[in-house]
Amino acid sequence: MKYHDKKRILITGGAGFLGSHLCERLITKGHEVLCVDNCFTGTRKNIATLLNNPNFEFIRHDITFPLYIEADEIYNLACPASPIHYQFDPVQTTKASVHGSINMLGLAKRLKAKILQASTSEVYGNPDVHPQPETYWGRVNPIGIRACYDEGKRCAETLFFDYYRQHGLRIKVARIFNTYGPRMHPNDGRVVSNFIVQALLNKDITIFGDGSQTRSFCYVDDLTEGLIRMMDAPDDFTGPVNLGNPNEFSILELAQKIMEITGSKSKIVFKPLPQDDPLHRQPDISLAKEKLDWQPTVNLDNGLKKTIEYFDGILANEKTTK
Repeated sequence: MKYHDKKRILITGGAGFLGSHLCERLITKGHEVLCVDNCFTGTRKNIATLLNNPNFEFIRHDITFPLYIEADEIYNLACPASPIHYQFDPVQTTKASVHGSINMLGLAKRLKAKILQASTSEVYGNPDVHPQPETYWGRVNPIGIRACYDEGKRCAETLFFDYYRQHGLRIKVARIFNTYGPRMHPNDGRVVSNFIVQALLNKDITIFGDGSQTRSFCYVDDLTEGLIRMMDAPDDFTGPVNLGNPNEFSILELAQKIMEITGSKSKIVFKPLPQDDPLHRQPDISLAKEKLDWQPTVNLDNGLKKTIEYFDGILANEKTTK
């Protein structure tokens, strides 16, 4: 990379699951990366291999408070993303999306930097349109237990587009669908990590509902590539754009697949479906294909094998340290 092509890139939530992979990829591309995280769900372990890299800097900071630094681009990923974590302190979750976005947008405005918002498929709520295109406005319960995350992210999108219209800020909005891979938190309550840990420990695999509800699972390497392509796309393409894997699987199919790969002796048990849990989630990625020339390349079997290998290592390490 030529020196004038090298960028100083700020990633909020950079020590989290997605953020740490994005940090690695951008460092590999030759950029200087500034990782900001309050370590509520992120961890230094996720970025341990980068801490001694001269192009990497870590700052522990909560973006609900202003941040005064210099950067050419900003990826705003900071917000707890799993129900267990974002429902632990729902007021703070809303603040992370709303106050955090206001602070990062203000920083981008001052720096004249391009800024990307990591939005979510949860803006579609429990959809009555399937699969979900970006033109669909969603069906969200604004006072339910998931609203702190769903409505927080919807408000963040509003703020991004108002800064775009009012201040001419260069924005990008990516709606991320279910993503999985190494560095997921083993206790985050997400279906992939839950099933894998339960299967490896030969514990009952817990399915909420009857297992017929569907999800589309995108491997983290594919998602990271999509985010970078979105940031690098021409300024007149703001999004929102769906980033996810359009291949749809039922939750029961996922459990069976994980049991097969792990050779688990677990049994599947069923429990009541939580409030406002969406019955279907599948992205229409036509826009990403057209504008970003992007689509996932890692199939579910291969992605699960890599993720299972990661969790197997974590569990083995926990046994040796006890």
